[in-house]
Amino acid sequence: MDDAQMEVIMPLIMFGGEAKSSAIEAINAAKTGDFEKADERIKAANEAIVNAHHGQTELLTKAANGEEVPLSIYMVHAQDHLMTGIAFVDLAKEIIELYRVIKTN
Repeated sequence: MDDAQMEVIMPLIMFGGEAKSSAIEAINAAKTGDFEKADERIKAANEAIVNAHHGQTELLTKAANGEEVPLSIYMVHAQDHLMTGIAFVDLAKEIIELYRVIKTN
């Protein structure tokens, strides 16, 4: 694994984790009725996912162009972080909407 690959992989890990953390913060804000903060944290989570996708797109483009993209435990870990972040954000959006219904009734 060379430095160029790690420069792509590490942001995937970082931004995937950031998305998950922001989604959890959004749920906690909604739980207390602070929907403005919940929306702001979901926006931050979505931005983290977009940033992570830039690195993933770079890797996919290389592979599509016939370049070798070696598989490593770091790559697997990075993809796991990204997918977990995406799942948390999707579920957080649904949970926040449920809290909106509960808090307004």
